[in-house]
Amino acid sequence: MAIFKRYNPLFSSSSSLFSRLQALILEQKRWTHAYSGESAAGEVREASSGFRLREGSIDASTWRTVDSRTFGIRRSAISSPIWTVLKILQGQGFEAYLVGGCVRDLILGRTPKDFDVVTTATLEQIKNQFHRSIIIGRRFPICLVYIFSTKIEVSSFETTHIDAQHGQMILFSQMPNSCDKKDFVRWKDCMRRDFTINGLFYDPFVNTIYDYADGIRDVMASEVRTVIPAHLSFTEDCARILRGLRIVARLGLRFSEDTATAVQDLCSSIITLDKPRLMMELNFMLAYGAAVPSIRLLQKYKLLDILLPIQAAYLADQSKQLAGGSSIMLMVSCTYNTRHFSPF
Repeated sequence: MAIFKRYNPLFSSSSSLFSRLQALILEQKRWTHAYSGESAAGEVREASSGFRLREGSIDASTWRTVDSRTFGIRRSAISSPIWTVLKILQGQGFEAYLVGGCVRDLILGRTPKDFDVVTTATLEQIKNQFHRSIIIGRRFPICLVYIFSTKIEVSSFETTHIDAQHGQMILFSQMPNSCDKKDFVRWKDCMRRDFTINGLFYDPFVNTIYDYADGIRDVMASEVRTVIPAHLSFTEDCARILRGLRIVARLGLRFSEDTATAVQDLCSSIITLDKPRLMMELNFMLAYGAAVPSIRLLQKYKLLDILLPIQAAYLADQSKQLAGGSSIMLMVSCTYNTRHFSPF
């Protein structure tokens, strides 16, 4: 939508309505996919995502739980403040889980840089449980909880996009008998996430990981795959392209074939993101020792010229002069130079 705002003043007065209509269309596509099992191309999708959706029903037979001890995950891998948040929420009768990248990293034997929690409590209920907490965000609000010096992002299953209410009611009416409400709530949240490896839920109190999109399989296969069809996922939120590149670079993974194709086809859409969002994503990509592989991936997908034109020109010029053996030093030099130039 940023394209219309930037280049077509005729849309300025109705941009809010137009954005809302676009969101409704995307949400309808998303829930149509989940409800009927059809891919973006209109074909019935027997998903490699761990469940099959066909004939208008949700087949929960392939949903699975895994004992976290299978992967050697120790309780000591989870810091005390995280245990405190989970204990307080569950103690008040709410469901509460670790979710997303921290679960993925624990399975990989890595130390998560942070832990995210999701719960059945509303944001106000979360806030009321902790003395030091604040609700932030507009489109996707979360509650920041501070325990000692640790900041923990706690989201709510109840926080959904306002335009998704109709789709959710349809799905609840079609919930299969074999699926309990707790599973369904977790599955529905999983369907809103970007990549299968980020759609895992973990309750460390019972050593159980919940997998609804074959995220564990993709973790073990070192693949980054979107939860819903890749073209639809990146159309819905093109920032997922940058997040995907960041995950691939930081963890040394690879895109699945369909996800790589979608990245190639839609990578230029990131120019519709606003500048602060692009800067934030770039900073994340170039941090935590992943700058060199990130730059290589940006080069591969023709994004370096868009995001860092000065560095792209420098890299192209120097690569003509240096032998292949100097490529690493060249990358280090280019990475250093990103600290001194703004892409905007």
